[in-house]
Parts: sequence; structure tokens; C-alpha cells
Amino acid sequence: MKDQFGVLEDRIVYLKPIEKNDLPDEVIDQTGDLERLWSVHNSEGEQLALIGDLDQAYDLAREFRYSPMTLH
Repeated sequence: MKDQFGVLEDRIVYLKPIEKNDLPDEVIDQTGDLERLWSVHNSEGEQLALIGDLDQAYDLAREFRYSPMTLH
């Protein structure tokens, strides 16, 4: 898909598992019982979202017409 200037847009996001203990304390306080979360990143590595469930991360990406890919 091309944007308004004719440049091909990057429509891929990367889903990366994040362990709760790797998060900052202020974020850990908001995670409840979750031990693993999923970070959604664009192709430049910028974090776009932090989601508590992989299925929800896929749904979010698709809702905004991105192709989600998981990282291990």
C-alpha cells in the first residue's frame, strides 16, 4: 500500500514477549497477575503498545491494518 506521497508504507509490526520482571516498577504495578506481556513494535523498533495477551496483540495489529509477526 502506498501513502499519499506514493511511498510504500511499512505495514508490519513485531510482537515481542516481555517478562513482567523486565519491566519498570511503575509498569509492573499495573500488570496484576500477568507474568508475560507482549510489546508491539514498528519496523524501526519503536514500542507502540504493551498488551497482556498475544491474541489481543494480533487483534490490535490487524484492527489497524498491520501484519503482525512474532519475535522470539
